[in-house]
Amino acid sequence: MKTVYEFSVKDRKGKDVSLKEYQNEVLLIVNTATKCGFTPQYDELEALYKKYHAQGFEVLDFPCNQFGQQAPGTDDSIHEFCKLNFGTEFPRFKKVKVNGDDADPLFKFLKEQKGFAGWKESHELTPILDKMLSEADPDYKEKSDIKWNFTKFLINKKGQVVARFEPTATAEDMIPQIEELLK
Repeated sequence: MKTVYEFSVKDRKGKDVSLKEYQNEVLLIVNTATKCGFTPQYDELEALYKKYHAQGFEVLDFPCNQFGQQAPGTDDSIHEFCKLNFGTEFPRFKKVKVNGDDADPLFKFLKEQKGFAGWKESHELTPILDKMLSEADPDYKEKSDIKWNFTKFLINKKGQVVARFEPTATAEDMIPQIEELLK
């Protein structure tokens, strides 16, 4: 069975990083943006990182400018923004594409493993996202494409994708599964 450990990504300076470096850790892989309605989730991601990092948990941040051009700027300027505004300490990688023919291979794999998980009905942005996406593609829910910034994939210690959380999911929604995987 294929795992995330078979992929290499680029750090924000362009250096190759094998995901094998994260073997035996629980990973949360996230496509992010600095100018998005979900950008405050950086606070939640950092809180999860601080709470569970010593137990073998990593947040891997992949900025993506594919959704409303909401991740403008260079890799370094994005990194500085996140450190200054949200105090993030978790690893941040080079900006990627997550959908389309030129999507990063890691994100192609993640989407093959876990399709769209559905919006959290109680989230205030759910109706807006659903309307916007269904107008563009009435069948969008049936496709595994990433729908927006801050889609999160939870990876177990064996490198397998075990869950997908859409942008409307909160840290509280993820904690039970993270804690279970850290046992």
